[in-house]
Amino acid sequence: MKEAQLSPDFYLDTKKASEVGKKLRSKERKLEEVQSLQKQADDIAALIELCEADEDSELFKELQSELLSFEKRQEEMKIVTLLNGKYDSCNAIMNIHAGAGGTEAQDWAQMLLRMYQMYSEKAGFKLSILDVLDGDEAGIKNVNFIVSGENAYGYLKAEKGIHRLVRISPFDANSRRHTSFASVEVMPELEEDDEIEIKPDELKIDTFRSSGAGGQHINKTESAIRITHLPTGIVVSCQTQRSQIQNKEVAMKMLISRLAEKKEREEMEHLAEIKGEVKKIEWGSQIRSYVFCPYTLVKDHRTGYETSDIQAVMNGDIQEFINNYLQKI
Repeated sequence: MKEAQLSPDFYLDTKKASEVGKKLRSKERKLEEVQSLQKQADDIAALIELCEADEDSELFKELQSELLSFEKRQEEMKIVTLLNGKYDSCNAIMNIHAGAGGTEAQDWAQMLLRMYQMYSEKAGFKLSILDVLDGDEAGIKNVNFIVSGENAYGYLKAEKGIHRLVRISPFDANSRRHTSFASVEVMPELEEDDEIEIKPDELKIDTFRSSGAGGQHINKTESAIRITHLPTGIVVSCQTQRSQIQNKEVAMKMLISRLAEKKEREEMEHLAEIKGEVKKIEWGSQIRSYVFCPYTLVKDHRTGYETSDIQAVMNGDIQEFINNYLQKI
């Protein structure tokens, strides 16, 4: 009996069906949230009537609590409606690169990684490290990771730019104040993009031995992959997967995402020129300062939003910074 052969169109149709299903589930979740919010509004209206009929202090406390909850949920839904960009629903591929300053800057890069790990946990996202280069004495020089979850890129694109740290250095025997910098790149994770064409002869692919912790063989074979896109000079690498093939697949996703981000950035810069905007779009400009000494303050220079609770921020409480950015753009 002859085995049936599936045409390439079958796989394309299956993929499209999967994408449609994903979008449908997202719409259904939003509809359920709207319906839930409407039910809460009806409950609050009924509670107000009870409070008017019976001046019970416990009812007033319950009403106050419900109103605060409703206001918070309404604000969260308002933010979600702002996530209407082309790639906002995608996962986010992020890179943290320590600036000049040696150990101090490398420690700052690791602090930022921890901040995003804790934010991802609070937001219900999953963070997976793809590639990491440890610091000479402490911290990390560079790390690539992916944050998976609905609208991960839509939220985390607010983190793109230079992050500045001011503190008394724990690595300085004289306890002097140091200023350190780290850059954060954020790109949407894309399986493929119809508008981006990558030709095989435009790629330089190198293999090398993984340097991080691994299993029985991950550090003994040249399973790590580095891909250089010759026309743009973009370099991506991955060494955390178990095989060379898996590392290459992840690296190609990273390359497509970087090329898509580059294309989107160029389109925005061109649009700004057409509009005649005086303010230049600086994707790599300093966006936020974290001051530990002589006072405590975290300030976003794009929106003006600030807080003195720097420990909460370093523990992942950055949603208000993200919300303020989304409302401003």
